[in-house]
Amino acid sequence: MTKRKVGKSGLEVAPLMFGGNVFGWTADEATSFRLLDEFAGAGFNFIDTADVYSKWAPGNSGGESETIIGKWLKQSGKRSQVVIATKVGMELAPDKKGLSREYIFKAVEASLERLQTDYIDLYQSHKDDPDTSLEETLDAYSRLVKDGKVRVIGASNYSRARLSEALHISERMGYPRYESLQPKYNLYDREPYETELEPLCQQMELGVVPYYSLASGFLTGKYKSKEEASGAKRAAALGGYFDARGEKILAALAAVASEHGTTSARVALAWLMARPSITAPIVSATSIEQLRDILGSTELVLPAESIEALNQASA
Repeated sequence: MTKRKVGKSGLEVAPLMFGGNVFGWTADEATSFRLLDEFAGAGFNFIDTADVYSKWAPGNSGGESETIIGKWLKQSGKRSQVVIATKVGMELAPDKKGLSREYIFKAVEASLERLQTDYIDLYQSHKDDPDTSLEETLDAYSRLVKDGKVRVIGASNYSRARLSEALHISERMGYPRYESLQPKYNLYDREPYETELEPLCQQMELGVVPYYSLASGFLTGKYKSKEEASGAKRAAALGGYFDARGEKILAALAAVASEHGTTSARVALAWLMARPSITAPIVSATSIEQLRDILGSTELVLPAESIEALNQASA
């Protein structure tokens, strides 16, 4: 499997990233272990999580995903074979949020402990913190990189203006720079990534690891209507996709999938992976069958006419 570089860093990753938001939520510990074994066993190495995952699940307080990954790393002995990406900044508690120097130093120690590792491969600002200067945040990350606790830093949910400013500060001050961006991007949600963020990412040679790659499952074609999706775990997120444009996209996905003897999910992911700016879409699965279907997308190379049909349907 051809690996891709994350920005200008030394990180080399497979073209799909496993989204660990499901660990401790829709996938219990035993299921999570099986999924991670399957993922790594198939030659994939890029795993995404965050300190806040999965706080939203009943009975959870955050840190559950990192804890499960940490237990799996210890049990499997695969720490050196995988690239672990986690995030800081979302609110875990009223006094546990943001990107201040003091909080980053506390949060990274908690993440390292839960992950049972000495270092984080890719440490990402989960969202911009308007109450903390970019200089303070980047200076804190600089310290973590120097101390060997973090290898590379990235940004998630940043606007073009703030990402550009952060990159210029890093260059001017000699700080490590954000080597990746994690935006919301898929065949339905194409803006503002394509018009605002993608040109900057390409100009500055940043890696891009989009989340919601399958639009909360909408692009799999599993649900045919808002009513049909009402019982799903992500029903709230799915609802907004069932409009005329969404139906047009599903029809185009189904047509391309039929033409190539594959699934809509694989086509939607192959479309993403074919885009030059994309490093590795983030995908989640709660069963081995789902995961195998998704991983198959890396073997699907869409011809130009199929990509154009999808572009037109989702324009």
